[in-house]
Amino acid sequence: MGMMEKLDLQTNTLAREYLTFRLGDEEYGIDILKVQEIRGYENPTRIANASHFLKGVVNLRGTIVPIVDLRLRFGCASAEYNAFTVSIVLHIGHRTIGTVVDSVSDVMEIPAESVRPAPEMHSAIDAGFIRGLAQVGERMVILLDIEGLLMSPDMGLAD
Repeated sequence: MGMMEKLDLQTNTLAREYLTFRLGDEEYGIDILKVQEIRGYENPTRIANASHFLKGVVNLRGTIVPIVDLRLRFGCASAEYNAFTVSIVLHIGHRTIGTVVDSVSDVMEIPAESVRPAPEMHSAIDAGFIRGLAQVGERMVILLDIEGLLMSPDMGLAD
């Protein structure tokens, strides 16, 4: 595969619709095709000895779904549960996983030319899980590889 073909393939994979949500003061985007549903936050059943960011599990129409609080995973200063707190239920591979976020913003189409690579720097999120940064008007949206993030070994959710 030539360089131009790889660039075209990358451009096609970046030009898509994203569900945007807030974690603290930051806005993130995930591929809308991974989203199964958005639900109000409900207290999950805690699992003993689970990571601090794995809040527990909920029963979603007969399916046991692990709930990851992305605010805790990304080291946000506070993880306050209020009326705006929601769970985004994702379909990742053959699994259903819930993620807790501060609030959902909207669904937006972000053209590939608006996406810039993330700078190499130390942060709570491995740069390998950031697809890029998109400037949308006055907003900077961090585009996540949510599947790579949730299936990474340190999350403890992979089969």
